[in-house]
Amino acid sequence: MNIGFIGAGKVGCSLGKLLSTRGMKVSGYYDRDTKFAEEAAQFTNSKAFAEPSALISESDVLFITVPDGLITTVYEGIRTLPIEGKYICHCSGSISSRDAFPDIGSTGAYEYSVHPLFAVSDRFETYPELADAFFTLEGDPSHIDDMADLLKQCGLRFQIIDPSSKTRYHLAAVYASNLTLALISNGISLLQECGFTADDALAALSPLVSGNIAHALANGPAKALTGPVERGDITTLGKHLSVTPDEDDRQLYTLLSAKLLPLAKAKNPDRDYSDLEHYLNEMKGKRK
Repeated sequence: MNIGFIGAGKVGCSLGKLLSTRGMKVSGYYDRDTKFAEEAAQFTNSKAFAEPSALISESDVLFITVPDGLITTVYEGIRTLPIEGKYICHCSGSISSRDAFPDIGSTGAYEYSVHPLFAVSDRFETYPELADAFFTLEGDPSHIDDMADLLKQCGLRFQIIDPSSKTRYHLAAVYASNLTLALISNGISLLQECGFTADDALAALSPLVSGNIAHALANGPAKALTGPVERGDITTLGKHLSVTPDEDDRQLYTLLSAKLLPLAKAKNPDRDYSDLEHYLNEMKGKRK
């Protein structure tokens, strides 16, 4: 299948390059910025197109790789063109294929979302890392096996999900990626209150964070768990809360500690955590 891209930014360039290096035929790129399209075409040994219609005519699969807020707008701009039988795809993690491409069935085309669980940071340097990303695929069931075969031929790991699961799937990614940054930021701020500079705080936390995350990813969160919750150490939790005057931070600490309890019980099935569970429930109830 010939694969074309509308949008020659970071995701379009990186995915196009990855697919071309895995033996897929990239027909080329269209972008409102002709320089971007020309650079992406040169990067992937394909063509730059002056009009979307020409790109569509030479493509069996069309990826709309533009910012999330523009995906449907771009689709609405091409749906009156002859796209019957085409596979129209986007790479957004937060939008389902059915929401991105409304009423696509009336065009005779097929809608898909192909999302890499990876933060693409550069147009020309990221594609080797993208090869190790896990992809999710959802969309029209009538031809989803064709899209799955494309990913298989490229040697990519992927999971087919239902479009109705897209928001829950994206939430999982946000928990594991974005929200952890808020916790790291809290740690840096607390060290700064102890006299660290921001740079020294980051350097101090880096081995702790990277080591623990590596352990969790290799062996699972329960086996990586250490600290006061894992020990059932109510005294230390109380000390932590005593130096946390902000009520939102106190609640955050309490709620996250409660979320760690099932991991602690899984790691230490013979340990009694009932006192700690009662304590955390009591602390959670104080805000209500």
